Amino acid sequence: MRMKDIPWFNRPWTKIKRNGTTTLDDAELLALIFIKGAKINKKTYNAIELANTLLSKRNFHQFHHLSLPEIKSIVGDEIKSFQIMAIAEICKRYARLQVKGFKTTVDSSTDVYNYYITDLKNKQKEHLYALLLDSKNKIITSELISIGSLTKSVAHPREVFKPAIKQAANSIVLVHNHPSGDPNPSSDDLKITRQLTKIGTMLGIKVLDHIIIGDNKYWSYLDAGVCEVGQEKKNDPSL
Repeated sequence: MRMKDIPWFNRPWTKIKRNGTTTLDDAELLALIFIKGAKINKKTYNAIELANTLLSKRNFHQFHHLSLPEIKSIVGDEIKSFQIMAIAEICKRYARLQVKGFKTTVDSSTDVYNYYITDLKNKQKEHLYALLLDSKNKIITSELISIGSLTKSVAHPREVFKPAIKQAANSIVLVHNHPSGDPNPSSDDLKITRQLTKIGTMLGIKVLDHIIIGDNKYWSYLDAGVCEVGQEKKNDPSL
C-alpha cells in the first residue's frame, strides 16, 4: 500500500495537524521522519510500513546500539539510516540535558555521573573515557579512550593523556562502566588509576577522580578517599 492510498484523515501529517503529536503511535512518528518509503529485497514499503519493520526489530531506546550497516539492512536506505542515527543522538543528548544536576562545570562526582549515565548505562562492553577540564573545572570535551572486553578495558597512558595535552586541559576525570552493574573497583582498576594519577602528576595534568558507573549507581575514587593526585589513602582496598 502506498501512503497516498491511506485515507487523508488517517495520514500522520493530517493527524498531527488535527490533534498534535501525542495522538501518533511510534510508527507514525517515524514515518514523519522518513516521509517516503523504500524498496527492500524488491518489495516496496510505504513510510509507516518501513517504520513498523524497524520497530519490530528494535525499540526506540535500542536505536543507539545499531550501527549504520545494521540500520541500512533493516530500512534499505542509507539516508534513512542517517536519520535514525541522528534521532538516536538527539534523544541521547536531550536525555542528558534533562538529568537533574547536569552542568557544564564539574563540582562533584555526581556531576560526572550525570554527564555519562545516558551514554554508558546500556553498554555491553567497558568504555573508558577521559573528561577534559580547564582550570575552572569547566568541561572542554569528552574523549573515548578505549573499548574493552566484557571484563576489562585496556588503555595505554599515552592514549589517555594525548587528547588532554592536545586540548591543553588542566585536569581530567577518568570514567568507565562495569557491564556487570557492580561499580566497585577491581584490582586492575585500582592499579591503572594509581599509574595514571602518577603519570598525570609528572605531566602537570591532574587526575581529579576515576568514576565507575554501574546500574544506576557509581563509585568514585575521590569520594572513597582512594585517589587524590597519586596519594595513597589508608582505606585503599588494594593496600
